Amino acid sequence: MRWLTKGLLLSVIALLLLSLTACNKAELEQVKVGEVTRSIFYAPQYVALEKGFFEEEGLSVELQTIAGGDKTMTALLSDGIDIALVGSETSIYVTLQGANDPIQNFAQLTQTDGTFLVARDKIDNFSWDQLKGSTFLGQRKGGMPQMAGEFVLKKHGIDPVNDLTLIQNIDFANIATAFASGTGDYVQLFEPTASVFEKEGKGYIIASFGTESGTLPYTSFMAKSSYLKEDAETVQAFTNALQRAQDFVQNESSAEVAKIIQPYFENVDLAIIETVVERYKAQGSYATDPILDEGEWDNLQTIMEEAGELPQRVEYEKLVNTSFAEKAAE
Repeated sequence: MRWLTKGLLLSVIALLLLSLTACNKAELEQVKVGEVTRSIFYAPQYVALEKGFFEEEGLSVELQTIAGGDKTMTALLSDGIDIALVGSETSIYVTLQGANDPIQNFAQLTQTDGTFLVARDKIDNFSWDQLKGSTFLGQRKGGMPQMAGEFVLKKHGIDPVNDLTLIQNIDFANIATAFASGTGDYVQLFEPTASVFEKEGKGYIIASFGTESGTLPYTSFMAKSSYLKEDAETVQAFTNALQRAQDFVQNESSAEVAKIIQPYFENVDLAIIETVVERYKAQGSYATDPILDEGEWDNLQTIMEEAGELPQRVEYEKLVNTSFAEKAAE
């Protein structure tokens, strides 16, 4: 009888624990996030998810990948998602088109360009002048990678129009394939493709556009102004979790970060993920806090102007809300 009583007690306790777990999950605030692409460049976001930082802040984050900045912003504007992770330039484009509910950047994730210059042949002593007269396979026109790429070329005295043959009419998803198939002498690539090419002998990383173009709000979390106002507690909890993840990435080894985010890159070797994380950490690509400062914003618009993609400048205060980031960084 005593055994039955003990067994019954254990069963009741187990049921209570299951009930409490279910209640806790139900009580979590649901947040829908859309990322513009799946990238090791966004490592802190995946750390926050895998380490449970969002849940500890009371949030249940549903992440979906929406290819393309235009599609990501469409999802945000139509309330398909609550928060978008995309290049900050998209908030400027939307504003200049006359959005009634301005999109505001509230938390910065990356602070440099994330692309690298890859040569078909190994070059021991590279100088940017070597690109003159070559065929350069760049990124899609109007996107931040392309604008940063052209900014760097001009910085080194190279006219993208007259000094080389610039190819920009290939879809983002097909750029690497085009280069591997023989198109171009040089190509501008994101990771991990650049490192994979190097490992396979298909190309060699010779320069970083991130290092050359300086700090800027390359990728930020943004939302409608109305959402930031009406769901301020949710946004603050989200930003707090992001800050914790940014601290983790900065303080832990690249090997540890790579292991944590590997589930998001099942088709990439762990060694490559570690290499990429280390490369981005070394050049300061991961923002150390979510605060998007005015100097970075000015650099972003300068690069857009140089590329002829900015009809007019937009005030920092109009499209950047640092109140959540500042509180999270305290």
